[in-house]
Amino acid sequence: MIQVIETQWSKTEEKIARQAFDKAYEREISTLIKEVQQQASQITELEHLWLLHDFLSARRHEIDGKYDYRYSSLVFVFALLLKEGWLDVDELEGLNPDKLAKIVALSRM
Repeated sequence: MIQVIETQWSKTEEKIARQAFDKAYEREISTLIKEVQQQASQITELEHLWLLHDFLSARRHEIDGKYDYRYSSLVFVFALLLKEGWLDVDELEGLNPDKLAKIVALSRM
């Protein structure tokens, strides 16, 4: 579960945050689609189908929990996305320096 922190976001930061959030989401979903296509192409038995179903259910739960676009959660969301490699720190350029420093520090934990 993503933690919550009270942080103010300027209109410029909101725009930067939305773009970065959407890019990371698109990257992760694109990677997931490719992985599912690869797994689906190898299904030869019913058991493989159920394993793919279980995999998808777990990934949906993980992704739905991770991509929380509430401003009170974004610092933690961005830190996790940086840590997992779905987002690059350069894509957050323009955020308040203190906020950016907090995101980078949390991503190293």
